[in-house]
Amino acid sequence: MLLCVGNFFGSTSDAEWTEYRTGAKKAPIQTFVLGANDQETVRYFPEFSGCELAENITYLGRRGVFSSTSGLQIAYLSGTESQDEPAPAYSFSSKDVTELKTSLLSTPNFKGIDILLTSPWPRDVENFANSPGKINTKKCGSTLISDLAASLKPRYHFAALEKAYYERLPYRNHTVLQETPQHVSRFIALADVGNTSKKKYLYAFSIVPMSLMDPAELVKQPQDVTENPYRKSQKEAQKTTKALVCAEEEPACQFFFDLNKHQGKKRPSDGKERGNSQPKQAKTPSQPTGPCWFCLASPEVEKHLVVSIGTHCYLALAKGGLLPDHVLILPIGHYQSVVDLSPEVMEEVTKYKSALKEFFRSKGKRYVLFERNYKSQHLQLQVIPVPLDCTSEDIKECFITQAQEQQIDLLEIPEHSDITQVARPGTPYFYVELDTGEKLFHRIRRSFPLQFGRAVLASPALLALPERADWRRCAAGRAEEAAQAHAFRRDFQPFDLAVPE
Repeated sequence: MLLCVGNFFGSTSDAEWTEYRTGAKKAPIQTFVLGANDQETVRYFPEFSGCELAENITYLGRRGVFSSTSGLQIAYLSGTESQDEPAPAYSFSSKDVTELKTSLLSTPNFKGIDILLTSPWPRDVENFANSPGKINTKKCGSTLISDLAASLKPRYHFAALEKAYYERLPYRNHTVLQETPQHVSRFIALADVGNTSKKKYLYAFSIVPMSLMDPAELVKQPQDVTENPYRKSQKEAQKTTKALVCAEEEPACQFFFDLNKHQGKKRPSDGKERGNSQPKQAKTPSQPTGPCWFCLASPEVEKHLVVSIGTHCYLALAKGGLLPDHVLILPIGHYQSVVDLSPEVMEEVTKYKSALKEFFRSKGKRYVLFERNYKSQHLQLQVIPVPLDCTSEDIKECFITQAQEQQIDLLEIPEHSDITQVARPGTPYFYVELDTGEKLFHRIRRSFPLQFGRAVLASPALLALPERADWRRCAAGRAEEAAQAHAFRRDFQPFDLAVPE
């Protein structure tokens, strides 16, 4: 069969179409087409619900699901996105998308569909993936189609209208560590037929229906699989619309990692300190197994780098810092990681993060914080400022993209969840937190590049300081370090929680 997306009638003359409509000419194979994308071509589609336009040429309809005799399921949505209700004859609305989703998601044991056909591209489809060239997917395409693709989980999604060929890397339909593996999705955009640039407008492939595939074979993940590009779009849709909430649409507040279930213990739901009734809360610092460079009482500490000392924590400039204001939040006592901290230490860490956020924002910057609980014995929260015009989405995309290049699963965890819900004490991990509260997490199971966090921030996409990716190449003299610490201490003083008001 032949499936057509985009403008089927394009530059067709009425005389040429009349030959097909009258039977003078015949399509050589069974052809299925989508509906009009503009007012001018509406006249070619006499019935909105679908009909045969000519021998072997069938208009699928405004929206729906077509099942082939082999069991292949094809969902389709005709037209371009409209904010009006009812939508024009050549458009679809949020109501059309909701009804199409409902018809499929209400099916028992729904896992996804084989093929999705739309004319517009989905908005933001290039997130976490290869570039589509000159096409800006943050401005073109449809957010409703993004939501539809996220919900229906098509194995193949075809679209057109941007006059460009783009085959996106496959993306996941499940969240690693939280959900059982599911099949991947592939998005393919086709150029216009007969284009002078000879861009690809035909995609030939064979496909076994999902319903007939071996489950293990269906969920195999290719090496180049990426994160789902529509995560943010779906979250925003849930916040701004009153769409039907189905089993496929999980509210963000229900999105938890839970690697250590304790029966009979209640998980905190507000992100505040956990109750004082559990013996675990009376944590005391462990003792280092050897000399520690970061326990404040240790003679190993380079105290000329210290810029603030609180009750339980202190700030110090990083030795060989990526920038002169690259600072560390460190517990005064010996704790290996954030998940080991006692409530009172964690509370002061949070206060220092708030103070640093205000400090850097006053300078037109925002911070990125990361922790590597791997081949380290004392907690170091690395806090590095970046320009304010680096958006949180830019930063997350940069981290996730570079993680994928190194086959590292770096996952976004919910803004209202806590790192202690993700990792238990003793678990090696890498963790990123933005000053917006957004977080990324990787559970280290084998090896991990020690300079990864710093290398991402030093990359051309963010600070463009690749020569400073390794701290050992950035050593400064003691006098220079002391001068930088003095300057930071002076500038930070109005925000310093250790300075009495």
